[in-house]
Amino acid sequence: MTLKPSTDDHLIEYTVDHVELLKGHFLHAFRDTVRLPSGDTASREFVIHPGAVMIIAMRDDGRLVMERQYRYPVKQVMVEFPAGKLDPNEDHWACAQRELLEETGYRAAEWAYAGVLHPVISYSTEFINIWFARGLTQGERQLDQGEFLDVFDASVDELLAWSRDGQLTDAKTLTGLLWLQNHLSGAWPLEWKRV
Repeated sequence: MTLKPSTDDHLIEYTVDHVELLKGHFLHAFRDTVRLPSGDTASREFVIHPGAVMIIAMRDDGRLVMERQYRYPVKQVMVEFPAGKLDPNEDHWACAQRELLEETGYRAAEWAYAGVLHPVISYSTEFINIWFARGLTQGERQLDQGEFLDVFDASVDELLAWSRDGQLTDAKTLTGLLWLQNHLSGAWPLEWKRV
């Protein structure tokens, strides 16, 4: 089987009606009525998200810059790679640099774009651009008002163990860990560029 057949017409749903449910400060929710490939109709509720970046920041000793942050929807402190949402019309590399500095205080001399992930395709348009950073220098954090998080270092082995044991369950961080493992093994090379 090929990954992409010559046509996807037998899978595509077409919008019949589009209703706004909520326009918040951050999220925008809709309920659409769609026509299914069978001709029947169904309802689809989803959230428009502005997109985000995630940074896999590698220290010279091989340890990784990580965060612990309380995430209200799941009522838990989560272990995560640094990340943040895109501002309107913001370049995603500029966003990655800004978020790394704001949340951790680090600046990076070299950056490499890895790819994109879609963490919740069943109900959100959210995408997260994955960036690697190295050549780190420490400075002062510039947290947003109302933002509280701990910054710490962890080894790849620690992250893998926490993933296995269910202590690290954040989808973007798990995807970042997959990228990191494959990069370190040489299977997925990166093209580094200097700031």
